[in-house]
Amino acid sequence: MKKWILGILGVILTIILVLAIVVYINIKDRHPGYEVNIDIKATDSEADFKAGFAALPITPTIVDTWNDVNGNAKYREEDGDTYNDNNNNGKFDAFWIAGFSSERAANGVHDDVWARVAIFDDGNTKIAIVSLDAIGFMHDDVVDIRKQIPEDAGIDYVLISSTHTHESNDLLGIWGRPPFESGVNPEAMSYVKSQTLKAILEANNNMRPAKLAYAQDLTGAEELVKDTREPQVKDAGIRLIQAIDTKNGSTLGVVVGWANHPETLWSKNLLISSDFPHYIREGIEKGLFNGDSLYKAGLGGTAVFFNGAVGGLMCPHPSLGIKSVFTDTVYNEPSFDKTRAVGYRVAELSLNALANPDTIIEKPTISLKAKTLNLTLDNPNFVLGAVIGLLDKGMTEWKKTRSEIAAFTIGPASFISVPGEIYPEIVNGGVIAVEGQDFKIDPIETPHLRKLMPGKYKFVIGLSNDEIGYIIPKSEWDFEPPYMFDPTGPYGEENSFGPETAPILYNEFVELLKGF
Repeated sequence: MKKWILGILGVILTIILVLAIVVYINIKDRHPGYEVNIDIKATDSEADFKAGFAALPITPTIVDTWNDVNGNAKYREEDGDTYNDNNNNGKFDAFWIAGFSSERAANGVHDDVWARVAIFDDGNTKIAIVSLDAIGFMHDDVVDIRKQIPEDAGIDYVLISSTHTHESNDLLGIWGRPPFESGVNPEAMSYVKSQTLKAILEANNNMRPAKLAYAQDLTGAEELVKDTREPQVKDAGIRLIQAIDTKNGSTLGVVVGWANHPETLWSKNLLISSDFPHYIREGIEKGLFNGDSLYKAGLGGTAVFFNGAVGGLMCPHPSLGIKSVFTDTVYNEPSFDKTRAVGYRVAELSLNALANPDTIIEKPTISLKAKTLNLTLDNPNFVLGAVIGLLDKGMTEWKKTRSEIAAFTIGPASFISVPGEIYPEIVNGGVIAVEGQDFKIDPIETPHLRKLMPGKYKFVIGLSNDEIGYIIPKSEWDFEPPYMFDPTGPYGEENSFGPETAPILYNEFVELLKGF
């Protein structure tokens, strides 16, 4: 009897030990001791200002497809869904599309998703800004890429952001088959990192003497964005930098900043796509085409799109009609026609603005600040996701994770790099405190960040160097009833690190922006 009891205890202890080892592996710090602390002042240089651009696809290869018997866009064998084993390996090699709900397996590719890079060098400081067509990209993965860049590339800082498309393969982990299957395909993740590294080095090899043209349209795209959570504050301004080769006058590339969720195709789409950023970039590069007829010429070069303050939730909602560039047709239902209409409208506004740029500078200077932060995971779902390995996110200590913020200037343009989906009222003003809020406090995140940013052209790059979820003003935190506006409660808090995240990040940005 005693041996039997000891045997059971031994099995239990073994299971506990194995689980402890698994948890340790899942949450261990991926980059112990890694820290960024940069402060580079802008200084004049005798050297030419240079810019370089590159774009490489990060599109997964979809081999196995599936048959959605009930049209719910969720692969479920219990519903009678079947897969087509096109590589004859006896299993469903699914690529799970990130965004909306889980289990949405891709059935093909509509348009490529990309790693796009712009590099600027004023002779003293060289900065690479990268945009991935992805729902998000963890800070640990950003560091993985940084560590592979050779020192002789001479790049002082690499920023890697995500467009936040809801129509490409999962790079975070939470859109696979519940409850325990990660949505990340390891081979696809390795491919993304490899292609991103190659794109950075290619852009670095493409550096040319350049001048920069700056333009913006702060109101024209307002009607393309729906704010689905009170208060009604958007980040709908389009901000642009065009790099022009000083030797031959050609366009090297265009940096585009605008804020909207790339989810026009919505939750039933089964084709890999970058959503509207595809049409923004294609329109700026190649021009706007109505069928085979050229409506407006493009600029050439490589367009790099960066998303902005999309928290709250800024989106091209199905209830929002989008008018075609070419006709009076208004698109409401999710479709590629509607997606093209959104992208082409932004591209047209961008081309119009760059036709008469506000400012052209031959030799802009660069200043840069960047700082590592340790943020607290107050969201039990995020902690659980890390513990079970669904989220491949290491911890520096229990419930603490490494992230990063940055601010930099390129001539009269300033940028802040935000590691998640920040609410526009923190950026543009309008934080509220009304009856029903969980914390009986006045707004904390004031004055708004753009008021503190220098220069005329103020870019906010969201989901930059990390994806920590929604960054919600603490006075608007509304997890418990009674609620401030919606009697059923708002969307957002369940996908946030916690109520202290916004005040912490805001205060860090205030300090970072001092001295610019």
